[in-house]
Amino acid sequence: MIDNRLKKEKIRKDVLINDERKDERKGERKGLKTGKRPMEGSEKKMEEKGQKKFGDKTWQKSGDKSDKRSGEKTWEKSGNKFDKKLGEKEWKKTGEWSDKKSGEKTRINSGEKSGRKSGENTWQKTGEWSDKKLGEKARKYPGEKSGKNSEKETWRKSEEWSDKKLGEKPRKNSGEKTDKKFGEKQTKWRKESAEGQQRGERKAEDKAFSKEAKKNRSQCPVFRKCGGCQLLDMPYKKQLELKQKQLETLLKPFCRLEAMIGMEDPYHYRNKVHAVFDHDKKGNPFSGVYEANSHRVIPVESCLIEDEKADEIIGTIRGMLKSFKIRTYDEDTGYGLLRHVLIRRGFTTGEIMVVLVTASPIFPSKNNFVKALRDKHPEITTVIQNVNGRGTSMVLGDKEHVLYGKGYIEDILCGYRFRISSKSFYQVNPVQTEILYKKAIEAAGLTGKERVIDAYCGIGTIGIVASQYAKEVIGVELNRDAVKDAIENAKLNDVSNVKFYCNDAGKFMENMAESGEHADVVFLDPPRSGSTVEFIDSVAKLKPAKVVYVSCGPETLARDLELFRKRGYEARKGWGIDLFPMTAHTEVIIEICRKKI
Repeated sequence: MIDNRLKKEKIRKDVLINDERKDERKGERKGLKTGKRPMEGSEKKMEEKGQKKFGDKTWQKSGDKSDKRSGEKTWEKSGNKFDKKLGEKEWKKTGEWSDKKSGEKTRINSGEKSGRKSGENTWQKTGEWSDKKLGEKARKYPGEKSGKNSEKETWRKSEEWSDKKLGEKPRKNSGEKTDKKFGEKQTKWRKESAEGQQRGERKAEDKAFSKEAKKNRSQCPVFRKCGGCQLLDMPYKKQLELKQKQLETLLKPFCRLEAMIGMEDPYHYRNKVHAVFDHDKKGNPFSGVYEANSHRVIPVESCLIEDEKADEIIGTIRGMLKSFKIRTYDEDTGYGLLRHVLIRRGFTTGEIMVVLVTASPIFPSKNNFVKALRDKHPEITTVIQNVNGRGTSMVLGDKEHVLYGKGYIEDILCGYRFRISSKSFYQVNPVQTEILYKKAIEAAGLTGKERVIDAYCGIGTIGIVASQYAKEVIGVELNRDAVKDAIENAKLNDVSNVKFYCNDAGKFMENMAESGEHADVVFLDPPRSGSTVEFIDSVAKLKPAKVVYVSCGPETLARDLELFRKRGYEARKGWGIDLFPMTAHTEVIIEICRKKI
């Protein structure tokens, strides 16, 4: 009996041992499959005692819970949690728990909470908050904040937390964080980390740069591309000082220079405005100027040195092109009609000339176009169509048709009325031109007995103004149209002691010298390229007592003064007149006298 009882007891123990071993093996296999560690004996007992079935949920004594519907079970021991689906493990000493699958709220024992799903604000005990979804501002422990476009992470005190949207692991007490997506570890950030210092340095540099950029911001948006106003961002007083210094450097070997004469208001002084018309890739028309040293057109709607009314009219023309189905000219293909628009305005009279430069003489609906333009700008006194079919950089062509008005405008300068056509040379700054001419006549020292030659006379402005102080004035100009205007201007002002000739000024004076004629004073106003050796030789042959050189090119002026010196003339005095504010150009008057032998 005893033996049988012992045998039965032994068999029962063996069965229990085998059952326990089977359960342990099952637990090990299940733990490997689900990613959780095998349970120890005490844990198994706790589970056996505390586990009860309730529907499709499990209630555990320790307060853990799992969602049986998803087939997942969680075990938490002082803060451990296993995500069965992802096979990932997290350990948080603080007793945190999170739902990795849904990405919803994470509750931290320290009182922190975050909105994982919605990416909304996270509030932490220290007062931090962050927009996880947008990666926007995060307030840091010492009160710092990071920009929206910076890295989507912030650090608090000596620990870190990061944007869960990027798949990064929540912070650990060690201060490290792991990027689960890439499996890369990043070293912890400390309160005064190197990266934080670099960010602060970058912010300081950006702030300094923005201040410098604001300080150096140009008045004109196309200042650097256009190249027309080289000194626009320099204070006007400094511009005058710079020009004075440059003139003194050039003219120091020849004569003394008086102080530069500037303008009271150095803006919008140009009475002649030229606009190039072009179109973009979509065919939309625009107007502007050629980029410096190129034939690329830079769009310009207004200019600080051009007449404001002229800019306004150009803008109106630009806006009318589509409604009249007028295409701008394409230099590459040769197609299109409108090439340029030229506006000239009388400073004193207010008369306005509009010149439409077209590639073809055929101008569809030109009368309706002019009428619509004048309805918007009744101040326009004449409209001209200039035909330029040449593939050159010249703005104006040879043929013209008057579409409205008399075909020219008039302006008053130094008390005299002048007729100005589309091709006439007329100084672009009328305010400073009056000062220029008065200084030139002062330098000539006229007494009313002198015979004066006005070389390169243009439309006769200097000669007509000087006629009241001289006995006789002879104007010489190679441009036939300008000579016609000069003759008309003499008649218009009832000046009888002035005659104009269409000829080369050098040859004309040489012929005068050969025929035994003389001249007392020669006014010389050549283009920026300066005079020629032949012209200066003819002056020396004619032997005038005085030459007044009006120059818009100081470099070529210095060259020509050396030529005059070699032929028995010396420069005595000079005046700088700023006819072109905001640009590097200036006008100079030099009094040149013949040396006494």
